[in-house]
Amino acid sequence: MADLSMELGELVFRLQYRVIYGDTDAGGLVYNANYLRFMEMGRTEMMRSHGLPYSEMEKEGIILPVTECYLRYKASGRYDDLITIATSMAELTRHTVRFHYRISCLREEKELLLVKGFTKHACIDRQGKLRPFPDKVLAQISMIRSQEES
Repeated sequence: MADLSMELGELVFRLQYRVIYGDTDAGGLVYNANYLRFMEMGRTEMMRSHGLPYSEMEKEGIILPVTECYLRYKASGRYDDLITIATSMAELTRHTVRFHYRISCLREEKELLLVKGFTKHACIDRQGKLRPFPDKVLAQISMIRSQEES
């Protein structure tokens, strides 16, 4: 069984995003699958903020598809909410990386947790073969991870 822990680490990257109509369903609530998009925003901007945009990893010949994800819905996001996507790196191996997330917003002057979860990613080449992270990329990700643990 998968490890369903979702605690944020010490190094948390925060990104704010305003929910648009296109993020919602007919009831004006954030459509459930869009939380995965929000998580993608959080992790890509976290990596970019540490000098490792995904475009640089692609130049190294790798991509990081999601191999596992888990979301625990706690409350509904709504059109025009200003949400905060909190992201941390939870685990790093030679072939995988895992991120944890908390997505929240302010309601009635209180933080409301909307969703918490994780995504796990494998390092693969353009042919879809599992590969270890290139040394340059692994060093950069390891540096982020070591900041997380200190």
